[in-house]
Amino acid sequence: MLKNYFKIAWRNLKKNRLYAFVNITGLTVGIVSCLLIGIYIKNELGYDRFNENADRIVRVTMDYGHGEAPQKVAVTGTKVGPQFKRTFPEVVDFVRLEKRGGVITYNNQVFEETSILYADPSFLKIFSFNLVSGDASAISSPDKIIVTEKTAKKYFDKENPIGKMLKIGDQNFIVSGVAADAPENSQVKFDFIVSFNNLNASKTEKWWEANYITYLLLKDKDQVQPLQRQVSAYMSGVSRNELKMTGSQYLTYHLEPLTSVHLHSSLPSSLEPNGSITYIYIMVVVAILILIIACVNYVNLSIAQSAGRGAEIGIRKVMGAAKSQLFRQFIGESLFVTAIGVLLAIGFAFILLPSFNHISGKDLQLSALLDPVILGSLVLLGLAIGFAAGAYPALLLSSVKLAKILKSGFSFTSGQGVRKSLIVFQFIISIFLIITTVVILQQLSYIRNKDIGYNKSNVVVLPVNWKMLAKVEGLKKAISNVPGVEGVAAANNEPINVQWGDGITTADGKNISVNALPMDEDFIKTMQLKIIAGSDYNQTDVLQIDTTNQGKNFHYSFMINEEAARQLGWTPEQAIGKEISKGVTGKIKGVVKDFNFKSFHDPIGPLLIFLDHFQTQALFVRINHNNTTSAIQSLEKIWKERVPERPFSYKFLDDDYDAMYRSEQRTAGVFTTFSALAILLACLGLFAVTAYAVVQRTKEIGIRKVLGATVSSIIVLISKDFLGLIVIATVIASPIAWFIAHAWLQDFAYRINIHWWIFVAAGAVCLLVAAVTVSIQAIKAALANPVKSLKSE
Repeated sequence: MLKNYFKIAWRNLKKNRLYAFVNITGLTVGIVSCLLIGIYIKNELGYDRFNENADRIVRVTMDYGHGEAPQKVAVTGTKVGPQFKRTFPEVVDFVRLEKRGGVITYNNQVFEETSILYADPSFLKIFSFNLVSGDASAISSPDKIIVTEKTAKKYFDKENPIGKMLKIGDQNFIVSGVAADAPENSQVKFDFIVSFNNLNASKTEKWWEANYITYLLLKDKDQVQPLQRQVSAYMSGVSRNELKMTGSQYLTYHLEPLTSVHLHSSLPSSLEPNGSITYIYIMVVVAILILIIACVNYVNLSIAQSAGRGAEIGIRKVMGAAKSQLFRQFIGESLFVTAIGVLLAIGFAFILLPSFNHISGKDLQLSALLDPVILGSLVLLGLAIGFAAGAYPALLLSSVKLAKILKSGFSFTSGQGVRKSLIVFQFIISIFLIITTVVILQQLSYIRNKDIGYNKSNVVVLPVNWKMLAKVEGLKKAISNVPGVEGVAAANNEPINVQWGDGITTADGKNISVNALPMDEDFIKTMQLKIIAGSDYNQTDVLQIDTTNQGKNFHYSFMINEEAARQLGWTPEQAIGKEISKGVTGKIKGVVKDFNFKSFHDPIGPLLIFLDHFQTQALFVRINHNNTTSAIQSLEKIWKERVPERPFSYKFLDDDYDAMYRSEQRTAGVFTTFSALAILLACLGLFAVTAYAVVQRTKEIGIRKVLGATVSSIIVLISKDFLGLIVIATVIASPIAWFIAHAWLQDFAYRINIHWWIFVAAGAVCLLVAAVTVSIQAIKAALANPVKSLKSE
């Protein structure tokens, strides 16, 4: 019997090639979408879970404030880890980390590296990074270093790295261990590990000067919340008694479970950019919607083909087939078609994985597709789709009465209401995806093109370390003479993402938390910031700062932004000349127009700008866009002449700016891709259903033509019902899409308005595509010779 069912299923596929193609294509696309998104989600949800102690590790984050502007960051001072271990029995151990860039020398070759991890000796005890060779105690020694397998191959090729000498800056390190490369889904990634004791900061314990990521290992995973309450109470006492904080000032810490950091935390200064649980939900919904469209196609086409199977069903009933047998036969056919879709989906997943990695920004391996969990889920998904898509048609076909078949056949009008409802449902999904995609793309365009308060275009960023500070002025002068260079400045941080946290106090005792940007006297004009009150820095200010740093008479000048002036209770004009203190006291020289110095997710906060040549970490070179290539070549030549000990490396400021919104860009890419797939599948289904409807109305069309109907009237006759369904879908989808898009935009402090024309345009696009799809069949039917369609009557 099973063999007979299989033969019939195969014959039906061969007989109805168009419908088989649409069904199998739809199911394949839906399943491959679920498969690729499934391995992506598994990777994201599995972040850091490779660690044996994952459920007992927490990250400590810092929360401090002065008045109106609380600050939350992922970094802490050096005291947090050791003090919490001494104070709380629940804490087994701690590790402090800082990831830095640096220049590494080996065999007289110089390399610029960006992932040198400074870690306490407990690092390899807390985290499960396996050593391939060497000794884990290397982290305890200030003159030893651990490298990863990838790094060992880069530097030593096939030689044994153990015992080799690497030089970081001026310090020599002996390679004493080789660690396995960090998993792709680890928030802690590195190429080198050296002892935290190599940092000057390790010599003293401080609550402030927060530059370090601190993790705690707890005795029990259930101690996170009780310990959090103890930490809050303890820091309240520290703030009052040890730190002498008063009024609205405070300092406290929060504990984030390691496994929730990647998807549930968005704090600045993390070791790497985090993901978002919101985008995980979005991708799940998109995959499900695509799969639903594919299943709807199957149901629709099965109902449409029901008229052609009346004779088969009648004969089977005459021969004694029970309702349950017919039901199993049609469910079996559905499972057979689904099995073909699953096998094709696996093949296409292997082919499409590199492209999916490009869209999602991941580095998923082909082996992920062979994961037992993924394969098991795929089998269950195939069974679920087979039953879900085949249940209604199977029930419909198996329930028909024999007398009805013998009397009038199995009419195509059966299930017509369901068929139309499913078409509407398909296009509701398509229109929803179009609208949300357009909103995401518009928000990204708004981010790229909005006036953020300075000019980020054509700015080259060159890294600077403390050893180069004496050379900075000479570099600036040499670079300023390069043709095409319009300005050169130095600063501690890029203006797109200012991380330095500080506090300022006025003469009358008011204090607020601020972000701070140390810079030089050329930064304001090079970055084209707008001064709305007061004046820019000049050489007199530079001389006074340099004199101060030599221990002579003190004089300091500050600049603030509009928001800082507002929080201090001044207009920009009133702020000029006011005295403020940030550990050192000085007067406000100027107020700059508010600019976005953080992501658009955050509102513009108060900012302090001050001169400090000793905090320089980057040079900013503005280049005329017509001279970019030649100017960079000249920069490289100057760099090699003046900084021979360091490789020439550069980046563009606007590239870093775009990188801040990589999650949104990836989401837009996913939405755009799957929206196109959704519309394609919906139109494929509509094309097949329309083709079948035209076949059913062939003789009606022939009679109408004989009676004088024109081609255009026949096209309108066939098209109006289907196109009306698209209008209904647009009306239903629009408020749903508005609600979802509006909720997504709330995550941005600066965002677009959702315009009414987006909904009209989305409906018009679907209407146009559907009109073309239906018209192809309608025109074909209208142009057919009515004699052929009527000759058998």
